[in-house]
Amino acid sequence: MKFVLLLAALITSAGVLSAETDASAAAREAAAKLEAASLSLDKAKTSRNRVKALTQTVHAYEEGLAALREGLRRAAIREKQLDQQLKSKEAEIARLLGVLQSVGRTESPTMLLHPNGPEGTVRAGMILADVTPAMDSEAAKLRDLLTEVKILRGLQQSAADTLAEGLNGAQASRMALSQAISDRTDLPRRFTEDPVQTALLIASTETLEGFASGLVEMAPEPEGLAALPDIDHRKGNLPLPVQAEILRRPGEADAAGLVRPGLVLAARPNALVTSPVAATIRYRGPLLDFGNVMVLEPQPGLLFVFAGLETVFGDVGQVVASGAPVGLMGGNDPKIDAILSQSSEGTGQDRTETLYIEVRQGKTPVNPEDWFQTNKDG
Repeated sequence: MKFVLLLAALITSAGVLSAETDASAAAREAAAKLEAASLSLDKAKTSRNRVKALTQTVHAYEEGLAALREGLRRAAIREKQLDQQLKSKEAEIARLLGVLQSVGRTESPTMLLHPNGPEGTVRAGMILADVTPAMDSEAAKLRDLLTEVKILRGLQQSAADTLAEGLNGAQASRMALSQAISDRTDLPRRFTEDPVQTALLIASTETLEGFASGLVEMAPEPEGLAALPDIDHRKGNLPLPVQAEILRRPGEADAAGLVRPGLVLAARPNALVTSPVAATIRYRGPLLDFGNVMVLEPQPGLLFVFAGLETVFGDVGQVVASGAPVGLMGGNDPKIDAILSQSSEGTGQDRTETLYIEVRQGKTPVNPEDWFQTNKDG
């Protein structure tokens, strides 16, 4: 894929600037994942394998774009540091250039003569022999700084094409994934939804807590499938369902002073949301003012509530595998100029979408950080 080649080229350029960094390592890993996902997609024969391969492809694009953004941000910060360093040495550089130019214009016979005769000439030659290596060293440092600035600027200029290719590839992969999920008919089903009962519950609900409690009470009859295995041993080790940063932790008030028992994540537009563990879909669709909501039940009485999605996948009663796509965040992919502008400012404020995660044991909310990896002690 062209994006892999472009990403690899930018990694190589970044490698000139410094040794292995987190950004370049992440980009290298994303490029490898994208290539592997492409091979898996070529070999996918069944709809389930195709969905899995496309999920890996979307994730690889997301990781690659994130690594590229981080690389650009670091490049912008480094360029500013170099610019400040060069400005602080303007007077010193001017003197150095003046001396080098003066030496360069001096004719050889004149340099061999000294007013004090041969002894003075020898002393002057010794002084010049001591000064010249120092001047050469300073000149070499200056050349290195200017070369690094040139590489950084070239890196940022070439990034526009790479970003465009990555964004287009990610969008095309999301569309292909949505279609593959629509075509999929082989998911196991634990129960069939009663739409009337669900509609009545929604109509009588005024809060997310009330809706979740109602779902627990409904407890539909399973259609032959055994309950999913207990996952208590995985507490604290489940991956977050979307690539995101923590915006607010449980119990932290928002701008309006509202306190919720769940976790608020900041994600990028159109980010893929996946199930952190094998689970039954208990509800999917719009709810109150939360946008689209996905409620997963990994084991009896335990609910994972994801609120704020733009698109939700699957049907109520189906069992999804760990890592399976369950939806997409909303928003629009930012323009290339906006990404480059944010990078040039040394910022990465592009996580404009919020996903709310609530975990409920029976009718009681529990801390999501007891289940998900959030580095809450870090």
